Amino acid sequence: MTDNTARRPGDADAGPEVSGAQPETGTPQTEEEKIAALVETLARENAENKDRLLRTLAEMENLRKRTEREVSDVRQYGIASFARDVLAVADNMERALQALDAELRETANPGVKALLDGVELTERELLKVLDKHGVKKFEPQKGDKFDPNLHQAMYELPVPSQPAGTVAQVVQPGYMIGDRMLRPALVGVAKGGPKPEAKPQANDNTDPPAAGS
Repeated sequence: MTDNTARRPGDADAGPEVSGAQPETGTPQTEEEKIAALVETLARENAENKDRLLRTLAEMENLRKRTEREVSDVRQYGIASFARDVLAVADNMERALQALDAELRETANPGVKALLDGVELTERELLKVLDKHGVKKFEPQKGDKFDPNLHQAMYELPVPSQPAGTVAQVVQPGYMIGDRMLRPALVGVAKGGPKPEAKPQANDNTDPPAAGS
């Protein structure tokens, strides 16, 4: 039986059909290039890890300093509330001692004198203990300029001999705890006195009047 299948031109030249994927185009990487790419990747990852490590160490150092500061503040200022209550006791002892003048002490019997000496000793010991824990007493002097950061004005006094705005009377001493105000000093402030003299301005370029003018 004759094969009548027509053959197209060029069929005789076609080679056998090749199965499977064709190879990728381009030059394959050599071993040196692969190693260089790997080294570059590792170097980049190492730099990133180093940066993260440095950031973590910096955060840990900041946390350590902040914790130390908070612990120091608690140790120094944690007794503030208790210290204020103790100051009330110190105030009462001071008022009791100030109520007795020197003449009354001289005429008092030995028993009363011994009692007063004991109260004075107790007051000194109390102040010493407060000072040991960072609580320090301060008392403004008469004539000091009124400072709202340290003083609390209770009233004004007409004191002509003092400039206005200065301390005329100390009602109650103040106390500091560390570098913070624990209790301001209670004071009376002078009013109506002479104003502080104005300081002469420097670099006064005014020429003196000419002679004979």
